[in-house]
Amino acid sequence: MTRVLITRPLEDAEPLAARLRALGHAVLIEPLLEIVPLEHPLPDLKQFQALLFTSANGVRAFVRSSESRALPVFAVGRATADTAIRSGFSIVSSADGDVEALAGLVIARCRPAAGALLQIAATERAGDLAGRLAAAGFVVRRDVRYEARPATALSPATVAALAAGEVGAVLLFSPRTARALTRLLAAAGLVAAARGVTAVCLSDAVAAAADCPWRALEVAARPDLEALLERLGASPRL
Repeated sequence: MTRVLITRPLEDAEPLAARLRALGHAVLIEPLLEIVPLEHPLPDLKQFQALLFTSANGVRAFVRSSESRALPVFAVGRATADTAIRSGFSIVSSADGDVEALAGLVIARCRPAAGALLQIAATERAGDLAGRLAAAGFVVRRDVRYEARPATALSPATVAALAAGEVGAVLLFSPRTARALTRLLAAAGLVAAARGVTAVCLSDAVAAAADCPWRALEVAARPDLEALLERLGASPRL
């Protein structure tokens, strides 16, 4: 049976694997990024009108640092918003898109005069949310609270499955993950194995970073998990 390779960090990969199994897919989890918390005191939250999250990892990083759930949350997408809701936030808005969509949502819902915005971020930027909002007159504090460290090698189970042609599709959620997979396939001598795999990507930017001779390269209609799963289910090559 062919399997779907999930490349997300472990905390996100496990619930996704459960969903895929329920849809009838066999799965293989290969986290290509390790989320490492960066511990330091949060700024005084009273000075901010809202929290900005560009990933579920940002929500989890904030929750590790604070028990406060009082501020409104603006999340890049549905999965991030759902993580915030499960974490106890009651005022949560989702941009259902990318960083540009999140900036547009904040500009539409907030006023610069109401206070600064706190973005919980990783060490590596994914778009320039703070710059986009600063251009609209907002004060944004970017609080770096976690690091996403790339994997240094593929696991033996993934190497064996790829070499045996047992992986039918790989799900790619970020350009950084796509680049990491490309690098690790080359290091393992498995670039040719990509010819039997369909890469299903969250966006055109992710697809551009997935530089391998894939059997097919599919892109979700929208940059969110539901659209990615729709694209996976619609692929005639699986």
